[in-house]
Amino acid sequence: MQTILGSTGQIGEELVKELHDNYTTDLRLVSRHPRKIHESDQLVAADLLNFEETNRAVKGSEIVYFTAGLPMVSALWEQQFPTMMKNVIEACIQNNSKLVFFDNTYMYQKDSMPQTEESPFQPVGKKATVRAKIAQMLLDKMATNEIEAVICRAPEFYGPGRTQSFTNTMIFDNAKNQKALQVPLNDQALRTLIWTPDASRAMALIGNTADAYGQTWHLPCDESKTYAQLIEMTETILQKELKYTVVKMWQFRLGSLFNKRLKEMKELLPRYQVDNKFISDKFKNRFPEFKVTTFEEGITELMHE
Repeated sequence: MQTILGSTGQIGEELVKELHDNYTTDLRLVSRHPRKIHESDQLVAADLLNFEETNRAVKGSEIVYFTAGLPMVSALWEQQFPTMMKNVIEACIQNNSKLVFFDNTYMYQKDSMPQTEESPFQPVGKKATVRAKIAQMLLDKMATNEIEAVICRAPEFYGPGRTQSFTNTMIFDNAKNQKALQVPLNDQALRTLIWTPDASRAMALIGNTADAYGQTWHLPCDESKTYAQLIEMTETILQKELKYTVVKMWQFRLGSLFNKRLKEMKELLPRYQVDNKFISDKFKNRFPEFKVTTFEEGITELMHE
């Protein structure tokens, strides 16, 4: 049996579909309020802050995927993510289950240096510090061979459905809804984005590859592009001109005084000022048959959802 913790999120839902279609129909979907995607799905309601519920959700699982997220609230992250990670690790150890952890890049330095699996953790901000802490919790257990696990790390999302990110919200959603586009900070800085279905497909592949464990993997992305280039692609796909403005840092700061969500996102903004080069060559070399969705393909799908 393979179990998805956080099955109702965008990544979790795509993962359930990929596992069902290409690996196994013996799936357990876990969240506070899980929903079936396929008739064969087994549902377990659990609060990952409660060890007994987490342990019950994991019991009998060969592979456990930890994709659960939290609202973008720093205090919530500080209070809950370490407990969730501790409970998931302990439950996997007790049940002899493999763990596949879906991670992000918040803990990396916010500069233009290429990001690889060997990049050091240099967190700046509360959310980045929490993400570094929980990733290190798992790395420490992996180093002592207490758990068979793998870390799958992804950069900013773009994609279909309920995918949320600055890029989806300010660029692609606005283009689709015939609204003015807004570019965060710099339209000439390179951006690396991952198509959310690719993230889930790649994670399923890694989770079902025995020799992938004990490592960190950057999930596969198309070559980096600037926002100016992405908007030009979107214009070609829609066959119309798209106007955009570059939102400056002072405008974000002003907006954060009145918008709680924007205030919570402020610590992520420095990465939009410079090139973001997320390197996924390790994955591409190990799994050369994996088809990465190009920006042209992804944007075309988004514009015609």
